[in-house]
Amino acid sequence: MVAQGQRSSQVIVPQARQALDQLKYEVAQEVGIPNYQGYLGDLPSRLNGAVGGNMVRRMIQFAEQQLAGGAATTAAFRQPTQQ
Repeated sequence: MVAQGQRSSQVIVPQARQALDQLKYEVAQEVGIPNYQGYLGDLPSRLNGAVGGNMVRRMIQFAEQQLAGGAATTAAFRQPTQQ
């Protein structure tokens, strides 16, 4: 049950579920969590937050490239450009 005022994490585009999961596992490996599946209760929230934060950064970067008319592909999720 979700507390009042909080959102549930529903996927709006069901076809994106697999791509989001793949992105999550790639980011987790980059952050230093080699096996980011199954029970994660023994991981500090800081590590889980790092995975989520990096996912959001990549998705924002991808969206910015799309809005700017760039030829961004899903590879933009995997290899962010350095600024």
